[in-house]
Amino acid sequence: MLSAARSTDQDATVQVPRVHYEGMQSKLARLEQDYTELKAQLDWFKRQMFGTKSEKRPDPSPDQAALFNALAVTADAEVPKVTVPAHERQKRRTGDEVNDSGLRFGPEVPVKEITLSCAELEGPQADRYEIIDYKQSLRLARQPGSHVVLKYLRPVVRLKATGSADADAAHNGPALITVAAPLGVLDHAQVDVSFLAGMLVDKFVYYLPLYRQHQRLTDEGIVVSRSTLDNWGRDTIGLLEPIARAVRATILAGGRLKVDETPIKAGRTKGATGQGKMKQGWLWPMLGEQGDIAFHYAASRGAAVVREVLGETFQGVLQTDGYQVYALYAASRPACTHALCWAHTRRAFLKAEAIDPKPVAQALEMIRALYAIERELREAGASEATILARRTSDSTPIVDQFFAWVAEQIADPGLLPRSPLARALGYAREREPGLRHFLSDAWLALDTNDLERALRVIPMGRRNWLFCTTEFGAQQVATIQTLLATCRAHGIDAYTYLVDVLQRVKQHPASRVAELTPRAWAQRFADSPLRSDLAPC
Repeated sequence: MLSAARSTDQDATVQVPRVHYEGMQSKLARLEQDYTELKAQLDWFKRQMFGTKSEKRPDPSPDQAALFNALAVTADAEVPKVTVPAHERQKRRTGDEVNDSGLRFGPEVPVKEITLSCAELEGPQADRYEIIDYKQSLRLARQPGSHVVLKYLRPVVRLKATGSADADAAHNGPALITVAAPLGVLDHAQVDVSFLAGMLVDKFVYYLPLYRQHQRLTDEGIVVSRSTLDNWGRDTIGLLEPIARAVRATILAGGRLKVDETPIKAGRTKGATGQGKMKQGWLWPMLGEQGDIAFHYAASRGAAVVREVLGETFQGVLQTDGYQVYALYAASRPACTHALCWAHTRRAFLKAEAIDPKPVAQALEMIRALYAIERELREAGASEATILARRTSDSTPIVDQFFAWVAEQIADPGLLPRSPLARALGYAREREPGLRHFLSDAWLALDTNDLERALRVIPMGRRNWLFCTTEFGAQQVATIQTLLATCRAHGIDAYTYLVDVLQRVKQHPASRVAELTPRAWAQRFADSPLRSDLAPC
């Protein structure tokens, strides 16, 4: 009886209610999924704070295996010897280097010659020596930037007295005549066009806020109030607004463009005790098929802003990231083709790299192969026909393989639904049609990185001038960056362009304002641009 009782007790301890067991298993699965998700977020935050943000990965090379195998070779192993044929080392220097460090400079850089004294030429035996040559030791130096005051001397003249009272009385003209003061860009403001152009370039190209420029002027002994600098900058950008609108119109008139958005603080909310916190605004950059770039400011990044930026009648190819408002816009217009960005797809997989390195490596390898093909085409300067042929023969099979692999991974029962890998796979599968459009359009790139490089001036500016006090100021940032970013895209010197255009804008016909956009200006006026009166000095 005792043994039977023990057996019964053992069976009772082993048996667990099935409902309770399944509940524990479900709870464990949820905890594992939460852990995986939180670990991915923590890894991402660590990478943002302490790690590299580069998306580059080394290209796989057959030499890599040999490299790691070589580490296992013992020191006693005999190293094979290779006979190197005799050769003459190529001379790398061209004669325009400054010194052994390889510093170079162009002919436009001023050079100040300093002749050093020689003790032999100054002593009592100086007549025994003669100079037969000079050796050069060059050093790069710097002097503080300086400003110049243009002083216009305006002669005041009058007729000479003839001595005849009748003749002098017959003269009815003014007793004194003087030359009118020259009008500047801002009418009678005491500022030259060179200063206005330099002020805008310093702030929006080299990210030097106006308060620092004001400090520099003060250090040089020039007294100009901060509010005056603000007014000069605002009025100057206002003159350029029609040209910026012409750039936007030119981009939208084309059949292909890329669009993105980046945040910017602009204006303040009204609180109960006065001004509240800074408001969140957005700058929307557009890149046209001719390389022009335009910025548009809006207070939000909603679907209504996309219609405001692109208009209601856009037809053609629109390439963007995976933000859904672009997809909604393209879906509502049958004549709009929505192409998507492979770089954003790759970033989705990079977020899963720490947790699922093996499948992520497979995805990155296929995407890397696509980029390798594009790099070869770009370096060769291939024509549109060659690009399309190469994409059809080489890129299409890789894209097909990639999406077949995505479908296979999604069907894996072991894939956690909320894991970073599952999200990356879903991101790619959901956007497959847009990711395939580059195969049939030679203008389309794999990504929108060229547009992201163009909008980098905005986050760089935020690190220096931080925010825009008003939304009107943000609109002016969009105006000036439209022109400066387009100048940079076409290799135009922004300072030369602004000095010329600011002098033309008041006298140029409004109906031909498109001629003053950077790309058109480079064709018409770049060979003989208007200069400041300071230039001949």
